[in-house]
Amino acid sequence: MNKTVAETREFIKELIPLVKGANNRVALCVPFTDLVAAVEVAKGTNIGIGAQNVHWAESGAFTGEISAAMLKEAGVEYVVVGHSERRQYFGETDQTVLKRTLAALNAGLKPIVCVGETLAERESGKMQEVLKRQTEEGLKDVSAKQMQDVVIAYEPVWAIGTGKTATNEEANDAIGFIRSILANKFGNTVADKTYIQYGGSMNEKNAADLLSMSEIDGGLIGGASLVPQKFQAIVKAK
Repeated sequence: MNKTVAETREFIKELIPLVKGANNRVALCVPFTDLVAAVEVAKGTNIGIGAQNVHWAESGAFTGEISAAMLKEAGVEYVVVGHSERRQYFGETDQTVLKRTLAALNAGLKPIVCVGETLAERESGKMQEVLKRQTEEGLKDVSAKQMQDVVIAYEPVWAIGTGKTATNEEANDAIGFIRSILANKFGNTVADKTYIQYGGSMNEKNAADLLSMSEIDGGLIGGASLVPQKFQAIVKAK
């Protein structure tokens, strides 16, 4: 929940030349009120625009919610689904993650599906159990063909906004485990092609080391994405 429409316009204008020609995909997932302005300013550049949530219903009595069709019409390409803050503060479950993911895919959006364990779950040895449940349930009715439009983000809850970061090896191992779950469900080809990000206090200082790991395809960036120069450094690190 950062940046007004005016601030978003200025941010993207400043960012465009900084990430031009990047080797990786670049996307900004902004608050609903900023979407139209963000799409307008980023048009014709290599920056895609995404939303931070989507409802599973096409329309109806869901006051305060936004449908996939509304996002699509606004020119949105991506949407974050199941972020840990949605799970923590707003009652998101694996089942609602699946419903949102399917709604996004059916509307032609690319969902960024978030999974990750809490500190208590990791310390009690339940990390793999949690990741397996969240991944399998969150993608339960998604087809192998639809997976080409799905991005997975591994975000250990204990490393979000805390300044703590999983070690390179911890992050790589967790993402490798997620990829093995995808392989069991969809086959090796789909698993290998699925873009899996790390999101847990990745910043301009640790991005290069994290992104050098074999299983980590990119980053879901939080606080470090709010400053154009810091975000540029992360984009250029891959």
